[in-house]
Amino acid sequence: MNPYYGEVPELTGVWATGPTLEDCRKNLVDVLEGWIIIRLKRGFPIPPIDNCTIDDVVKMESGVVA
Repeated sequence: MNPYYGEVPELTGVWATGPTLEDCRKNLVDVLEGWIIIRLKRGFPIPPIDNCTIDDVVKMESGVVA
């Protein structure tokens, strides 16, 4: 049985696999979180995805609606 594969094509290097779809999703979230942390620590920009920026996500999670 082949593992599941997931990626965020707009973000170079953000991909994961897993033996189940749910494992793949979890692994992809972990990879994405690590990718964002490294970019922020190094002062690199986080590119928008579908016109959504990292600032938009922070606002949504904090309950602030723009």
